[in-house]
Amino acid sequence: MKLLVSILFAVFLFFYTSALHAQERKIIQYSGIVTTVGSGFPVGYATATNLSFRNEAFAANNEGYFSFVAHVGDTIRFTSVGFDPLIVTIPEVPGDKYTANIIMQNLVTELPMVTPYPWASIEEFNIAFMNLDVSEDNIVRVRRSLSYESLAAMAAVMPRDGNEMRSINNAQSFNTMNNKVINQRYANPLLNPFAWGSLIQQITKGSQSRKSSSY
Repeated sequence: MKLLVSILFAVFLFFYTSALHAQERKIIQYSGIVTTVGSGFPVGYATATNLSFRNEAFAANNEGYFSFVAHVGDTIRFTSVGFDPLIVTIPEVPGDKYTANIIMQNLVTELPMVTPYPWASIEEFNIAFMNLDVSEDNIVRVRRSLSYESLAAMAAVMPRDGNEMRSINNAQSFNTMNNKVINQRYANPLLNPFAWGSLIQQITKGSQSRKSSSY
């Protein structure tokens, strides 16, 4: 029990000392502009994080300007996309304001090496690249893409969608029905004009034969 009381007293004393130290530290208005090294261009919307006080974060405007309240001795970390993080410490100043010029370094990322394929060496790739024919314009490429051979090749490998299959089925059904009607028309002798012509010729020849025999 005594050990637990001692631990609680030590924890309370630690937090009390920290709070007292924080109250004793001087509060100032920390302002400044975030720029890039060399060119001096502003770094818009950079983030300033107070690592010494609850990790409070503040954002600069589009011109790189920032301003917030902090304590003397606080550690501030500046971050932005494409730049190396920068950590600064607020120094002791005579007044209650401090203006800083934060200069950030551009972040340079080295990409991994890329090997071109299917050429066996860089020399072969350079030769093929230099001999590349780029004289064709858009009209020539469009005509080649819309040629009969290109369209036939694409139609051979491209699956048909529902609308195309329905159109094909409707065309086949119409052709089948049309052929059936035509076959029925010519299969029925009463609907065949050639059969009627042959019948009339036979009747005429029979009448002429009977007249000749009567004489």
